[in-house]
Amino acid sequence: MPTTLPDDFMPGATRLRLRTLVRLRWIAVAGQSIAVLAVYALFGFHLPLGFCFSLIALSAWLNIYLRIRYPASRELSARAATILLGYDIIQLAALLALTGGLSNPFSILLLVPVVVSASALPPLNTIVLGGIALAVASLIAAVHLPLPWIPGDEPELPLLYLAGIWVALALAIGFMGIYAFRVAKEARQMSDALTAAELVLAREHRISALDGLAAAAAHELGTPLATIALVARELERDMPAEGPHSDDVRLLRSQVERCRGILERIGSLGEETGGHFDRLPLSSLIEEIAAPHREFGISIEIVMDGQRPEPVGRRDPGILYGLGNLAENAVDFAGSTAVIRAGWTDRTVTIEIADDGPGFPPDVLSKIGEPYISTRGRRRGSTEESGLGLGLFIAKTLLERSGAQVTFGNRAPPAQGALARATWERARFEVASLSEGPGFADRASGDINEGTVTASDNRAAPAAQHTAAK
Repeated sequence: MPTTLPDDFMPGATRLRLRTLVRLRWIAVAGQSIAVLAVYALFGFHLPLGFCFSLIALSAWLNIYLRIRYPASRELSARAATILLGYDIIQLAALLALTGGLSNPFSILLLVPVVVSASALPPLNTIVLGGIALAVASLIAAVHLPLPWIPGDEPELPLLYLAGIWVALALAIGFMGIYAFRVAKEARQMSDALTAAELVLAREHRISALDGLAAAAAHELGTPLATIALVARELERDMPAEGPHSDDVRLLRSQVERCRGILERIGSLGEETGGHFDRLPLSSLIEEIAAPHREFGISIEIVMDGQRPEPVGRRDPGILYGLGNLAENAVDFAGSTAVIRAGWTDRTVTIEIADDGPGFPPDVLSKIGEPYISTRGRRRGSTEESGLGLGLFIAKTLLERSGAQVTFGNRAPPAQGALARATWERARFEVASLSEGPGFADRASGDINEGTVTASDNRAAPAAQHTAAK
């Protein structure tokens, strides 16, 4: 069985699987065979048995071919499904033409493919199939073999009666098609709504679990960090000021203090504070984000792009932690330079963080920001695979809670690397007064523009993988 499909049989917007149509056609094959045999053998009516079974066998061979050639579980495109259902209408019409045409009671079965289409395909495809059904009904009403009946007692149905059957068939196609379409559409909407609600609840559950894990980690790390700080102070005191390892000990102490600061930020994510010192100009916010990462041998460029006045936001721990995580990710995977660009207009405030590393692998771009999505690439200066896929997930969630829209992508050629972008409405970002500011804790609403390039650049290590988390 092939692993790829022609364009007509690639998964599309429909929810109609090839398996469904194959099974329905097998039911039709069985029903048609039983009906033809019963009319010929049980009732003894004359009919062109060979031609009838040739048409039935054609449907059976088509099913066998489709089952062997294509994966049965694949969703059909609207075009492919329309072609297959159109075949069913024409095959049934040909069989009816051999057995009495529109006067055959089984002509009502011309409705079935149209109803199937109405429940799963776009309206235009259903209209096309309905038109085909009415066209073949008109044809077999005029051109057909006699209805199998007792010899010498064949019924002669008046033209007006046949016209009534045609009108009834047309009305049934229209009414049942609309009814099936509406019912199926409402069912799909309900299913989509339930799925979306389940995804939101699952995401909130993961965030709640992470809050508890963060608190536990902060508590457990406090004691070993204090021990490391104490030992580092003792080593620094006992070593010569210009000794060969004095710089290493000072770096160790600075990193311990940095760890303490990170734990303090984690512990303050849910706290509400107020006052003059909580007002933070955008330039100061950018500098506060960049400062902890300047000592790792990576050049950090800051670009401020906007007219005065400069936006002034609130010192929100969630924003600081989220943007700081994106900046650290950029530094970890950058080749030599990371860029933090801040821009603003009268309506929006945008912060972009980019690097010149390998960028995000194409196969994870659409999943970046989800938990545990990581290529486990090697960071700069590391020989071990690392990353749980939680860093960008936490950063994205915290920034979205502050009202930002966050997107991830790669930089446009000829530049290379990953790009992360967070965009706020300026009214949300700015502080209107000392006593009250915009609710940074409000959840962002609206869909992320998938067409824009944003958020974290591709970072990956030797394997060219920029993972979605540290």
